[in-house]
Amino acid sequence: MDIKTADLCDQFSDELDICEPLFGDFGGHLQFGGPIATIKCFEDNSLVRELTAEAGNGRVLVIDAGGSMRRAVVGDVLAQKAVDNGWAGIVVYGCIRDSAAMADMPIGVKALGTHPMKTDKRGEGQRDIVVRFGGVAFRPGDWLYADEDGVIVARRQLVK
Repeated sequence: MDIKTADLCDQFSDELDICEPLFGDFGGHLQFGGPIATIKCFEDNSLVRELTAEAGNGRVLVIDAGGSMRRAVVGDVLAQKAVDNGWAGIVVYGCIRDSAAMADMPIGVKALGTHPMKTDKRGEGQRDIVVRFGGVAFRPGDWLYADEDGVIVARRQLVK
């Protein structure tokens, strides 16, 4: 999928929500997009482990980790699981780890930063709910498009 968020903004500006420029790029794919699946968790990646084990079918996993800069909710093992199960990308409002390994994986990964400490496993969090950060509401089933210029959200598929 060839994604140019600037071009999509030019063509569909009235239909888009534009995320504030918060994220760095950590995956092997800088351009990615697909229907949104969501998780809300804080320093516990139990649900991330569960969801990345499911068929991604080209979806993008959006994780509201509360902006935590103290723990990484995605590492190379979960990123590889997402690749193996057909996820297009992961956007983390929080941190990832194992960034060097992720840079070689065929998946888009955006996050606030990196942190070497893993999360706790308490089985806490919520999935398939609306999450909000960066001035955008990320709704399950909406479409997320990302590239080197940013992250945008549309209520429908814009790129085939």
